[in-house]
Amino acid sequence: MLEWVERVAMYLARDGVPPIAGRVLGWLMVCDPPEQSAGQISTAIGASRASLTSNLRLLTSMGFLTWRTRPGERTVYYRMADDAWVVVVRRQIASIASFLEIARDGVDLVGADDERAARVRQAHATFEWMAKIFDSAPPPPVDGPGDEETS
Repeated sequence: MLEWVERVAMYLARDGVPPIAGRVLGWLMVCDPPEQSAGQISTAIGASRASLTSNLRLLTSMGFLTWRTRPGERTVYYRMADDAWVVVVRRQIASIASFLEIARDGVDLVGADDERAARVRQAHATFEWMAKIFDSAPPPPVDGPGDEETS
């Protein structure tokens, strides 16, 4: 299982996610029980508590994790947020739309006929293409507990 967790971490590292954060996310995708304390996560993935704290905060701010305490306990338990992947991908799609506006402003800034505008137009064309694909794509399938496919 830890080899798979490491694969998740290395995949996310390509997009700038710190390896510890990737390991946390991979672990919380497959661990049992689904809620884990920082101590449990630290033990499972072999990370120091200090590095874990900042990475748990990062993943929470990105929308991947939620946390809670239990009555009578001071321990914080983390888990994957409901629809975490949909939320994170939708944020990325929204950022594509934001960059389209920035690229348009860039062309206006340097002038449409300026040689530099070609580089900005290339970025705009790429992000416009991506935005059109996402706009026409069907919503992701709903898959929750009890919805597993049977073979």
